[in-house]
Amino acid sequence: MSSSDWVNTSAPYLTPREEGGRDAWSEETAARGRRGRQRVVHAGEIPAPPDVAALLDTAGGQPVVVRRRIMYLDDLPWELTDTYYPAHIAVGTRLAGTARIPGGAVTLLAALGHVGALVREDVTAGMPSEEERGLLRAGPGEPALRLTRLTLDGAGVPIQVDKMTMPAGRQRLRYELRIG
Repeated sequence: MSSSDWVNTSAPYLTPREEGGRDAWSEETAARGRRGRQRVVHAGEIPAPPDVAALLDTAGGQPVVVRRRIMYLDDLPWELTDTYYPAHIAVGTRLAGTARIPGGAVTLLAALGHVGALVREDVTAGMPSEEERGLLRAGPGEPALRLTRLTLDGAGVPIQVDKMTMPAGRQRLRYELRIG
């Protein structure tokens, strides 16, 4: 599949769903006649990596909750996604576990009183690690796109950091901005 065949937009992933609804990835892929699923490979508390700590405005090494997932399009690993939450928001919630979250994490966050109001995304490109290449079934020499998304609430407090790695040849990122 070439990059022109699959276009990623961020907006659907920032909007809470109806209670009991499908997550954004499942909705998006089904709307395109495809099957999207995810496998949570790890969830729980870890010491905050320095870059995540800086984005979450916490000290490096302080506990955060991470959900590490492999996203699949049909049966092909499509994206690696690590999502980090401040411990005071996520400890003791479904965010800290590996079970499916109805409506996705953004819906659970909203139910917990944490609604995103501002998102900052940074995209870089580079070569994936050997582990990433294997997990994504990427070809040798195939670069990866890395998207880091910071979500802040209405008071400007960080509530979530997403770090995604995607084979560059399978993706095209689209940003639509309305000015004024």
